[in-house]
Amino acid sequence: MIEEFKKFLLQTNALALAVGVVIGGAIGKVVTSLVSDVLMPVISLAIPGGAWRDAKIVLATNPDGTVKNAIATGQFLGNIIDFMIIAAVVFLITKALIKPAPPGPPTKNCAECTEAIPVAAKRCKYCTAPA
Repeated sequence: MIEEFKKFLLQTNALALAVGVVIGGAIGKVVTSLVSDVLMPVISLAIPGGAWRDAKIVLATNPDGTVKNAIATGQFLGNIIDFMIIAAVVFLITKALIKPAPPGPPTKNCAECTEAIPVAAKRCKYCTAPA
């Protein structure tokens, strides 16, 4: 049963997915810290002061004047801004770490079997027809 489980993990890429989730969680903490501790203090210089994240649209009040029901527009807008900043940082980190694969050698299709062969080939390696 253990061998079947190991085979399942390796054949279905479940192990790679699990490792990706764990690493993704750790990277998420680093990115969140980068945004909240490094970027947001700088960005807050450009954003108007005050408690704009506490802005609300009041829908109903209690008889004593306190808010009974409200839409938290400031918190929603703050979450959108946070998401955009975190997404941009993740994009930039990913772009810096993952380089595109270099293109392979130029190929052409064999006239007989239509397999891709190198442009410089004299014969097709699949059907041996002259290229």
